Amino acid sequence: MKRRHLLSIIAAVGLVGAACGGGGGTTATPTASGGGSPSSLPATPVTLTFWHGYTDVEEDSLKALLNEWNAQNPNIHIKPLFVNNDKAIQKLTVALQGGEPPDITYQYGSSMAQLASAPKLVDLTQWVQQPDVNWNDFIPGARAAATVDGKVLGIPALMDNLAFVYNKKLFDAAGLSYPTDQWTWDDFRAAAKALTDPAKKQFGFSYPMDASEDTVWHYDPLLWQNGGSILDPSNKKAAFNSPQGVEALQVLTSMAVQDKSVYLDIQNSNYTNLFNSGRIGMLVTGPWDLSSFPDVKYGVTALPGFNGDHQTIAGPDMWCVFDNGGGRAQAALKFLAWLTAPDQMKKDALKAGHLPFRLSVAGDAAFVQQFGAAFPGIDAFVENLTNVKQARPVLDAYPQVSEAMGNAIVSAMLGKSDPKTALDKAAAQADEALSLAG
Repeated sequence: MKRRHLLSIIAAVGLVGAACGGGGGTTATPTASGGGSPSSLPATPVTLTFWHGYTDVEEDSLKALLNEWNAQNPNIHIKPLFVNNDKAIQKLTVALQGGEPPDITYQYGSSMAQLASAPKLVDLTQWVQQPDVNWNDFIPGARAAATVDGKVLGIPALMDNLAFVYNKKLFDAAGLSYPTDQWTWDDFRAAAKALTDPAKKQFGFSYPMDASEDTVWHYDPLLWQNGGSILDPSNKKAAFNSPQGVEALQVLTSMAVQDKSVYLDIQNSNYTNLFNSGRIGMLVTGPWDLSSFPDVKYGVTALPGFNGDHQTIAGPDMWCVFDNGGGRAQAALKFLAWLTAPDQMKKDALKAGHLPFRLSVAGDAAFVQQFGAAFPGIDAFVENLTNVKQARPVLDAYPQVSEAMGNAIVSAMLGKSDPKTALDKAAAQADEALSLAG
């Protein structure tokens, strides 16, 4: 499953709320009044509907885990159903309108704000505090993405991050030392310039220029590393046009406009072929792209940073639970506690290549070594999870914020406007969207 964590700009905005008859959804909390212990499980065997969007090796890994669970838990049978992840929120809307949501569904983390108003969605805030869940063991960025207005509404299902992938052969040819996890963006810019050769149509770096969420989330790490924020603490006003945000965009603009060292991928589709053929020296990308580089001797390290800060960004996706009565939600939670436990996480990682998003697993040196041997370079992405410190705002208006930011980044990197002017214009658009959303 090739992943870039693009927002579905979002035909789904408002859809779940509409399924609630105008947005007044009820969030169920299947817990005893005394605290975080689940109330009783079903008295008779139950079959739970489980939506997922996995294919190929990912589906094979999931099926192996489901078979293991079903063999050990005959009273709680998990019945998987494939639902294309890009269509999951729309399909859920239809199911909610018909009063038949799944017991468990895979949903993009970017959809959590829309899901918050869905009827029967289970509030997991108390449940995640149970010892067998060990919520604090999940990567902080994953926990933040699961939380809407202080309520935990999903448990992480999958998590990636952006790191720095480079072509060792091109570095050798240019006489450059290989990057380290201490590199600054000045180091990166210098290398990009040295790797650029117009005669060969060779570029130092590539950047997605379709103004999508992919464009934005490649900029966000620079913003955060430099001390900036997407929105202010109230989430009511744009903050990305701060001096820190302008400086972060200036780094990218300088490479694109002044140095001409950036391949501006307008269609956001050519970079893998160009990197694989030796026409691009460096990428900021995720583990999903590594299999696309069979002809490259590559290295992977953390992102360059500002002032020693090497934050990255992740796009956590979620398992969400709906309470269909009869103890089904309690059964679903028991299953999810098992599915996301360290042992199952390790099995899935080694078979499917998914990054572990528990701190205890990511910090298990023996496992990380085994994982890196199975998937060359991926161990660096595991280590990079410790650089995931923040999440994008989980708000209904975020797609509009992202659209404004994406257009500003493209405008500046194409030299059509300076970074401050572009970001100020985008901030005004974002503020309007945030005010309309209330």
